[in-house]
Amino acid sequence: MGAPAVSVRCPTCGADLRVVLAAAPPTQWFPCPQCRNPVPVVVPRDPPPLYSWEVVPGLYPALPSPRRPRVTLRRLAQVALVSVAAIAVVLGGVLAVLGAEALGPGSYVVSGTVLEGGSGGGGVPASGATVVLTTDGGQEVVQHTGANGVFSFSHVPVGGISLNVTLPEYAPATVTTFASAVYNTGTTGLTVTLVPGSLGNGTTTALSPFPDLESFVASIGSGVALLGIVAVFGGVAAVVTARSDRPPVGVVGGAAGLLAPAALYFLSIGGIFPMLTAGTAVLAAFGAFAATSRTVELFQVGPESRTT
Repeated sequence: MGAPAVSVRCPTCGADLRVVLAAAPPTQWFPCPQCRNPVPVVVPRDPPPLYSWEVVPGLYPALPSPRRPRVTLRRLAQVALVSVAAIAVVLGGVLAVLGAEALGPGSYVVSGTVLEGGSGGGGVPASGATVVLTTDGGQEVVQHTGANGVFSFSHVPVGGISLNVTLPEYAPATVTTFASAVYNTGTTGLTVTLVPGSLGNGTTTALSPFPDLESFVASIGSGVALLGIVAVFGGVAAVVTARSDRPPVGVVGGAAGLLAPAALYFLSIGGIFPMLTAGTAVLAAFGAFAATSRTVELFQVGPESRTT
């Protein structure tokens, strides 16, 4: 099948002419009936109007050349990785200061009320109950409640505190708490309710996940070390991202910041300091952005692509 007849316009004088194209060659010349200048016509390869720019040169204005965006996704990922490193350093420093303050000296008052509980609920003050307080250093102090069931211990040192309450014909009850300058789970206004039973079915209530000061400081030290590792991963990933396009490194750096709050939670210090909780949330947000953006670029360009 031969090429169709097309209508073109002379680029010199603007006259219209209709020509019948042959199947070949691709470019054919026809004289303008008005100015007699030859008009080049290209055999259309696509249906109209996609080929009109070939038939009538200069009909459409030239499009502006595309411009690269001023801020690329890679640059944003680099900023996020720098933020991960900086926030991790700040949070690690704050946590180290809190750990040092927790080791400071101090004394506290531990007081509360012992109640006799029954099957109907409620309770009445337990008179004559034996309350044994054990300090973090292993020292024991014994008191007996009066008619109002109240007990009170003074000059209790920093650290874990254990209260063991016993009363004849009632199951023993143990309450553990923690007191320090930076973390206190409550030492006054404690209520211990005894239920009928024997020595073999005692109950234990833990107000703190830390049984002693040593475990608390050890968890803080582990958190400081963890945040230091996150800062190193984030800083190295930011430097590598700035110098060369290696998306997997950015994914690792971002994932380190994203997983830091979960690691602090398992160390039992993720939710006890409000400032640390807010800081780790911001850290996780920057880490998630860096890891996600670098993952998207990794799947777009492929693992073997490199930018020189």
